[in-house]
Amino acid sequence: MQRGFLVTVIAALVCALLSCWLVLMGWSLMGDAISHAVLPGVVLAYMVGAPFAVGAVVAGLLAVALIGAVRGSGRIREDAAIGIVFTVMFALGLVLISVTPSQTDLHSILFGNVLGVSWAEVAQIAVLAVLVVTVLMIKRRDLVLYAFDPGYTHAIGLSPRLLAGILLVALALTSVLALQIVGVVLVVAMLVIPGSTARLLTDRFSTMLAISAGVSLAGALVGLYASYHLDVSSGGAVVIALGTFFGAAYLCAPRHGLLARRQATAQASTGLGV
Repeated sequence: MQRGFLVTVIAALVCALLSCWLVLMGWSLMGDAISHAVLPGVVLAYMVGAPFAVGAVVAGLLAVALIGAVRGSGRIREDAAIGIVFTVMFALGLVLISVTPSQTDLHSILFGNVLGVSWAEVAQIAVLAVLVVTVLMIKRRDLVLYAFDPGYTHAIGLSPRLLAGILLVALALTSVLALQIVGVVLVVAMLVIPGSTARLLTDRFSTMLAISAGVSLAGALVGLYASYHLDVSSGGAVVIALGTFFGAAYLCAPRHGLLARRQATAQASTGLGV
């Protein structure tokens, strides 16, 4: 349980930081694609006896390269390239699971098993987390500028292609972090929901980072506690907790929530009527 909490805190904080950039840039579909495309790498790592994180990172980087190659043909749109690479690699992973005799429950990769994480896996996750957070913080100003205005980024001499590559590699590494908690199928929730919730609550990026981290950490810990005491899926419980926080923000956010927008519309209608 202690290892599960430690991994949950690490993964929640890293996913929350990257989530802000994914939401601002409209890369939620890319997060879904990368998180699913790492599955064959994880299964192959089990088959050769290598750490699963190594296989996941290699598969994630391969998926990024394939998406870029297919998109670069000029005839295939980005959403189609993502859909093709994501589904083919995920299907390959499912096929490998079905033909791989293993004493390890590979289905835990699909749906997460945070309570079964080992200290060696905790160390792997911690190393990857430090690497991702360090890169994001060092390149923070350039990445924020790229997220809001890629054209201006190019005009002042920065390389949009390099910045996009940094975010994609960080996305592949972060997907590996979250696999132990919610699994391949639900990992996109940890990469998208915290940033989306924070986006409803603030217009400042620095505040958005802090709110996203708080929402992600609270959702992960509440979900993990609930799964332990209710004996339900830990991954499913974490995602439901995050979804509950997003639902509350969607309804009650001070400026961008549903209730606030309806109140503003009603006041405007009253003013016009007068």
